[in-house]
Amino acid sequence: MEWVVSLFAGVGLAAATGFRVFVPLLGMSVAAKMGILTLSPGFDWLSSPVAMGALAIATVLEVGTYFVPWLDNAMDTIATPAAVGAGTVAALSVLGDGSPFLAWVLAIIAGGGTAGVVHAGTAGARAVSTASTGGVANPALALGELVASVSMTVISILVPIVAGVLVIVLLGWAARRIRAWRARGASGSGAAASRPGT
Repeated sequence: MEWVVSLFAGVGLAAATGFRVFVPLLGMSVAAKMGILTLSPGFDWLSSPVAMGALAIATVLEVGTYFVPWLDNAMDTIATPAAVGAGTVAALSVLGDGSPFLAWVLAIIAGGGTAGVVHAGTAGARAVSTASTGGVANPALALGELVASVSMTVISILVPIVAGVLVIVLLGWAARRIRAWRARGASGSGAAASRPGT
C-alpha cells in the first residue's frame, strides 16, 4: 500500500510539472528539507541548498515568462520536453527503494507521460486563447496554470491518494483540450484548402 501511495504522489507531482516545470521540483525540495517528503535513495541532492536556490530562480523566471503574451507560446515549445523530463524525475524521486527497473519504467511512462499530456493540454488551451483573444487572456490562463501547479504539488505531497484521483480528471481535461486544438487546426486547414487559388 505504501508503494501505491508513493506512485500516486509521483504521478501527481508529474502532472504538476505539466503546468509549470520547476514549481513542483521546488515544492519537493522545500518539503524534503522540512522532513515532510521522503525522497528516494540517490535524490537527496534535491533538498540541498544549492538545488533549492537554483530551482527558486528557475521558478521565478519560468513563471514570469508565462505572463508575457506571445513569449508564453514560445516558452511552450521549450517546456514540452522539459516537462516530460521533470515529470520523470519527480515521479522517480518519490517511488522509494524498490526495483530500480520498475521504478524507471513507471517514472517514464506514468510520470513523463502524464506531464507530457497535461502540458500538451495547457499548450493547446494557450494556442486557442492566443488565436481568439490575441493573447490578451493569456496572463489569466498563466495564473490559472500556476495555481493548478502549486495546488497539485501541495496535494501530491500531503494527500497522495487525492492527487491520484485528480490526475485522472486532469488527463481527461487535457485529452479534450488536445482534441479541440486538433479539430480547430483541421477545420482551419480545411477552410484554407477550400478557398479558390489555395
